[in-house]
Amino acid sequence: MLIHVVSAGESLWQIANYYHVSMESIISANGLYNPNLLVVGEALVIPLEDVVYIVKPGDTLWMIAQNYGVTVRDILKNNSISNPDHIYPGLAIYIPVMRHRVMPGESLWMIAQRYNVSLQDLIQVNGIENPNNISPGMILIIPSKTRPVISVNGYIYMLGQAAVPIVRQNGGYLTYLSPFAYLIKEDASLQSIDDGPALQTAKLEGVIPMMAVTNFTATSRGENLASAILNNPAMVQKLLDNIVEIMKQKGYQGLNVDFENVLPKDRIAYNNFLEQAAARMHANGYFLSTAVAPKTGPTQQGLLYEAHDYPAHGRIADFVILMTYEWGYRKGPPQPISPINKIREVLDYAVTTIPRDKIFLGFQIYARDWTLPHREGEEAETFSPQEAVARAAQFGAEIQYDYAAESPFYRYTDTQGRAHEVWFEDARSAQAKFNAAKDYHLGGISYWALGYPFPQNWVLLEDNFMVRK
Repeated sequence: MLIHVVSAGESLWQIANYYHVSMESIISANGLYNPNLLVVGEALVIPLEDVVYIVKPGDTLWMIAQNYGVTVRDILKNNSISNPDHIYPGLAIYIPVMRHRVMPGESLWMIAQRYNVSLQDLIQVNGIENPNNISPGMILIIPSKTRPVISVNGYIYMLGQAAVPIVRQNGGYLTYLSPFAYLIKEDASLQSIDDGPALQTAKLEGVIPMMAVTNFTATSRGENLASAILNNPAMVQKLLDNIVEIMKQKGYQGLNVDFENVLPKDRIAYNNFLEQAAARMHANGYFLSTAVAPKTGPTQQGLLYEAHDYPAHGRIADFVILMTYEWGYRKGPPQPISPINKIREVLDYAVTTIPRDKIFLGFQIYARDWTLPHREGEEAETFSPQEAVARAAQFGAEIQYDYAAESPFYRYTDTQGRAHEVWFEDARSAQAKFNAAKDYHLGGISYWALGYPFPQNWVLLEDNFMVRK
């Protein structure tokens, strides 16, 4: 896939023509509501396995051809270059990837073996629905890059029947689904949630259900509740009994413990609880995961961080979800919600204490709109990345990009004359997070939260990885 940033005056027809793809494919990949209304600064995914190379100083066509495993003749054939000796920096050169014409008697497996690519990659890149139904003469794209295998979790708090279309739409990209969440009570019982429709749909989509339990709500930090449970051995056993009972009843296969704002003095008690939870889960054939605050070091202070013991979680849990988001908190001042520079600081520490294959990178898929000037206590509006682009178009805003944070943003004035600042996710910021997951050789990605449409994310996820099912 390529990512194109819209310039002033560009039309979708011009962009499609430039990359030799159909307008329909760009509309589909990006979920464009109004293809005739592009926003300056908007990032578009171009569904293309081929390469568009931008010539750098000192480049020659021979060097470029050698680098991409093609001939100078191939480049000349696919580009309007009148003189091969006169190319210049900034010139865009289209380089198609290798293609194969299916011969009589060939199977996809044979073609994959011939080109030393995975069968799954070959199927995915060519959009083949039935691998046993290929015919002579069919032209297949030969994938040019490897896609590491990762696990993907999706939290969802839109429950009941509202969860069904969301899980149905995103289930193909998920390993785990975590309806959020069972809230623990003071007597160690659990507040029920309407997770049945989500779990039924997950089963149909081949997604593993993971039960999420927590101690906090939107109005209560839950630190005292957690303390009362964690320091009472009888209550711990009762809580684990209740968790296992629900897991068996509902068909959950794993447990995700998301205890936040745990008092620093309860750090050891929390670790002991996780030890007991892991033993109980494994004895019943289940797995245990935890969600932890985004720490950059072992001595980081604050209620969110101190009781989250990265080495202990990495040792005890089967995998650990880093909640690498919410720097742009809904009640705080406007800023990037999940800046990549901050995320990488967390990862630099995490990989020294938790096995890399146990680490899941937290990825938020929503936008926030703050009214300016920000006043303490005022809450930003939360909505989807698609709505963020639509709002920019509505108010004639130009999308800007913070390259340190790898985050898009813009400002606008509403119909009542109030100033706003919006931070959101786009194809560029999503790709930056996928690059980090690959750079650090992480085991997975965890989305908070499903239900905010972001088609570009799923297209790029599939382009970068093979999702473990």
